[in-house]
Amino acid sequence: MDFTIQNNKDTRSGFGEGLLEAGRRNPKVVAFCADLTGSLKMGDFAKEFPERFFQTGIAEANMINMAAGMALSGFVPFTGTFAAFSTGRVYDQIRQSVAYSNKNVKIAASHAGVTLGEDGATHQILEDIGLMKMLPNMTVIVPCDFNQTKNATIAAAEYDGPVYLRFGRPKVPNFTPVDEKFVIGKAQMLQEGKDVTIFACGHLVWKAVLALPILKMMGIDAELINIHTIKPLDVEAVLKSVKKTRCVVTAEEHQRNGGLGDSIAQVLAMNDPCPMEMVAVNDVFGQSGTPDELLKAYHLDTPDIVEAVKKVVARKQ
Repeated sequence: MDFTIQNNKDTRSGFGEGLLEAGRRNPKVVAFCADLTGSLKMGDFAKEFPERFFQTGIAEANMINMAAGMALSGFVPFTGTFAAFSTGRVYDQIRQSVAYSNKNVKIAASHAGVTLGEDGATHQILEDIGLMKMLPNMTVIVPCDFNQTKNATIAAAEYDGPVYLRFGRPKVPNFTPVDEKFVIGKAQMLQEGKDVTIFACGHLVWKAVLALPILKMMGIDAELINIHTIKPLDVEAVLKSVKKTRCVVTAEEHQRNGGLGDSIAQVLAMNDPCPMEMVAVNDVFGQSGTPDELLKAYHLDTPDIVEAVKKVVARKQ
């Protein structure tokens, strides 16, 4: 893939544009927000479709139940708030009112991971992927940039069933094709290689892209795959790559427990075991700081991916 940066944009704005486009395509798309319309970039949808936008206030549990009711009436509801409030605060409502009955609700979660930054540990949820992927019927999507988030939002609106869509606050390099169709459950090959496979999601995809030329100078030919859909996982793509490279690094802005790395490890353990390293948060909470400071502090940066690759390649040898 061409890794030319088109611009730097926040993925939450990709969600906002995707929601607006989904609303234009389907009059059944409705949106709920828990007093964070500006932060979730839902203002354009609210302005164009005021009769289809509902401001629930800081009442997230009620918002989820309202969305479930709208789904029963044939609408396609999106709920929007921070990831910490989209999951941890309303887990019971999601489990009982959405996942259990397989309702067509789309849970849009912004400000995920440590890159929420200065708001600190209470808002920096690092367990949400695990919470959501363990729910039967739930699809979990973690796009990597503005374009992909926009296209993932449109795809989620067209998909029949519960979806958890995770994205973030900071501006990040926007490099995926503008018009690339988002296929739920189909991994995205970013660069082919033969020595190691790097599976990444979300903001850490670009951090992995930056690692590729560094690894090349070290004589390591890395394959990079964007696992934008954590569930259902593209098991075929995982096993095909691992059969060639025979070692794996995963990279994610999430707890090591319960995240992308766990999903990949399960597939390998059951099908084709090989050396593996995980770049993820290791069983601790976040803290206040700038996004860049926190990525470095929690070893989620490009040098950490490079070190993990060096380690796993050495183990393979």
